[in-house]
Amino acid sequence: MLVNFSLTHLHGRCKSLLFFLFLFGLHPGLHAQGQVATIDGKSAFTARLINIEAATNETFRYNTTLRNGSAKQALYEFKTSLPIGWMISYKVDGNQVASLNIDPGTSRDVSIEINATASTTPGKYKIPVKAVANKDTLYLNLEAVVKGSYGITLTTPTGKLSEELTSGNHKEILLEVKNSGTLPLNDVELTSQLPTNWEASFEPAKLKQVEPGKSVNVTAKLKVPDKTIAGDYAATFTATNSNGNAQAAFRMVVTTSLLSGWIGILVILLAISLIYYLIRKYGRR
Repeated sequence: MLVNFSLTHLHGRCKSLLFFLFLFGLHPGLHAQGQVATIDGKSAFTARLINIEAATNETFRYNTTLRNGSAKQALYEFKTSLPIGWMISYKVDGNQVASLNIDPGTSRDVSIEINATASTTPGKYKIPVKAVANKDTLYLNLEAVVKGSYGITLTTPTGKLSEELTSGNHKEILLEVKNSGTLPLNDVELTSQLPTNWEASFEPAKLKQVEPGKSVNVTAKLKVPDKTIAGDYAATFTATNSNGNAQAAFRMVVTTSLLSGWIGILVILLAISLIYYLIRKYGRR
């Protein structure tokens, strides 16, 4: 009798457990109650950082979160007021959007990217952003601190971008690196793209710092290989740092050396003399 009672009691517990799992696993109404538990009626538009500092030619990127705390799905439209010439974009999962549909009680990450104009005066700018859905308007006040601009140019002191070189010889070209921005340029390196087998070195090879509005001269030392065919060649020099780069494209005119020219003339004269001799000797027979 005791064993029979235990089995009956256990069987009843199993039925209760199965009924409980059925209610919470299959009944749609209870799932809806689980979602309602996350709805608190408090919608929000927040950012991890509201104040970002960058140069005028860099992008201000803000990582924000938009939350729909209501019990209904909401379509939020993004609106803002920017200084003249500035640009803004909203991105969700890497895609640019103008509005965003959010389910009740859920949140979405929104990346906001702002670009200032190149002529923007350094200073702090307030960027009011709104997410509007029906009568619900969420405000997010961002700040963009413009600290200046980076700019770099590469040319020559005279502006001349063509040189004449002799095959097999060296040539020094004076380059000018200029900071055309309002912020210092640090660690500027010089590189080159040259015809095959040509060589180049720079003095100095790296500029530690170039102040705004200042210029620094760099000497490029070129080595043209022997037996280079006379003609026009292209060479490009580049000044690069972490904030930008600038290029100077040169037209290089290669000529042969005087010695090579005289040797060529001598060979031609010897050939003519040999032909004349052969004609004189064998032409009478």
